[in-house]
Amino acid sequence: MTIAYKFCPHCGAALIVGPVSGHVREHCPACGFIAFHNPAPVGLAVIMHEGKVALVRRALPPLKGYWAPPGGHIELGESAPEATVREAKEECGLDIALDRLIGVYSQADVRTIIIAYLAHSIGGAPTAGDDAVEVGLFDEWPPQPPPDPAWATATDHWFYGVLRELGAAVG
Repeated sequence: MTIAYKFCPHCGAALIVGPVSGHVREHCPACGFIAFHNPAPVGLAVIMHEGKVALVRRALPPLKGYWAPPGGHIELGESAPEATVREAKEECGLDIALDRLIGVYSQADVRTIIIAYLAHSIGGAPTAGDDAVEVGLFDEWPPQPPPDPAWATATDHWFYGVLRELGAAVG
């Protein structure tokens, strides 16, 4: 277990690590705060634009430099579909309509849950922005080598597997 907190964010007391509800967790003996480490939800869109798949070259980890569909964290106050539409516009400049859910992807040692949709463009123009280096339009999913074990994290390897599954699903 990775310890994320040393002090209680509510009362400032030192946290202790021990069993809470069947799991070892940081918790506060003074006020009862429990530090839950929950995965962050991400909305991702496999976008069809002018008969091609629109992908972005990632500017940030995981898989920095790899081609992937645009996506990002779901913010408080928005639904998964709303976040996916927003992230597509921010990362690749396209306005999109979601067609269907492709799948939900998670892994126990990764702090992310990906909610992936198939979508089509309804406006905008392919333009790299936000977390993207460039936007590319592909006839099919571009071949990419697996991440190098020398630098890749568990998240990199998991995300690469998700990208391969998504490519096969929309292939």
